[in-house]
Amino acid sequence: MMRGHRSMVIAMTVSAVMAAPGAAPAAPTKDRAGLQQLLDAIVDAGTVGALAETRGPDGRWRGASGVAELGTTRAVPVDGRVRAGSITKTFVATVVLQLVGESRLRLDDTVESWLPGVVPGGRRITVRQLLNHTSGLFDYVQTLPMPPDPEFLSNRLRTWTPAELVQRAVAHPPTSGDPGSAYAYSNTNYLLLGLIIEKVTGRAYGKEVERRLIGPLGLRGTSMPGTSPGIPGPHPHGYVPALRDGEVVLTDFTRANPSVFGAAGEIISTTRDLNEFFAALLGGRLLPPHLLAAMKTPGVAGGSYGLGLAWRDTPCGTRVYGNDGGTLTYQTWSFSTQDRRRQVTVAVTPDLRADYAVVFAAVDTLLDKALCASPDHTRRHPAG
Repeated sequence: MMRGHRSMVIAMTVSAVMAAPGAAPAAPTKDRAGLQQLLDAIVDAGTVGALAETRGPDGRWRGASGVAELGTTRAVPVDGRVRAGSITKTFVATVVLQLVGESRLRLDDTVESWLPGVVPGGRRITVRQLLNHTSGLFDYVQTLPMPPDPEFLSNRLRTWTPAELVQRAVAHPPTSGDPGSAYAYSNTNYLLLGLIIEKVTGRAYGKEVERRLIGPLGLRGTSMPGTSPGIPGPHPHGYVPALRDGEVVLTDFTRANPSVFGAAGEIISTTRDLNEFFAALLGGRLLPPHLLAAMKTPGVAGGSYGLGLAWRDTPCGTRVYGNDGGTLTYQTWSFSTQDRRRQVTVAVTPDLRADYAVVFAAVDTLLDKALCASPDHTRRHPAG
């Protein structure tokens, strides 16, 4: 859940206002059928539905596969909205870095200086370390009940506060001895960044994301829902496994209070909007060059995660930037080449009873096809 690099799901098994520079025109790609086949393969591998948008020199393609809701034949809407999980982190990190650019915040400010008394040892943890997951703070998600535990279902409409989730985390010892010494993905980091944004601006982090990013970029399918349980507009349904009469079955969990995700993963978006956002970010429209460069700098040597931005190396030798995220009910990937000539966003509604190594392999195949200049290449395991 809200995990940027897949391990939580594997362990479960159970138009912008201005066109982005380099963005492809809304024209069909040459290999529409091939992309659709790869999207179909993701559903065949073990998902309820899937949708994607790719952009490249040959144009833009959008597709969908599977069903929007189990028990129906209703197609997945190609413009469907999904819970994009940890891709929220890239939006939040961009706001933090904008505040740094405005000299209202520094990357080397400590947590204690903005949130006194909230985190034990907060004088040793910096904003930079929260952004790149080297703070050593325990991940609060690991303290929460998970499906098929009935308690998970009973929390569907519960409102969680950042303070209580942070307290669940700091009740556990740090994951590393010294902040900054090791990478350890923790959603707790971004709950704290959300609180820091509020302290700096006097407005909730969600309002700042809307004011600085969603509105100016014209991301009409993107929202920060706060505590609202519904998904506005067209969307596929999402499911979690639950025990019924001794059998694990899929249960519709589309409506759920997203406060449990908060600044770590609450965003709702579309494949189009995510491609627009990353085109704007990588095109230098949201951050000055030195802060975009900082965003791409790994927190640890050899790492593949910077300040809220991840990257992977494709089989054709191209490094691509973006992020991925999951909320159990939805899993999303969004990556772009540095020059924004090739982009892809894929979202799926998982069947968490499936073999997710197989599902991820199918997703990787589509990502690589969309991001590589040649459709024929020898696949190797992507970096990160």
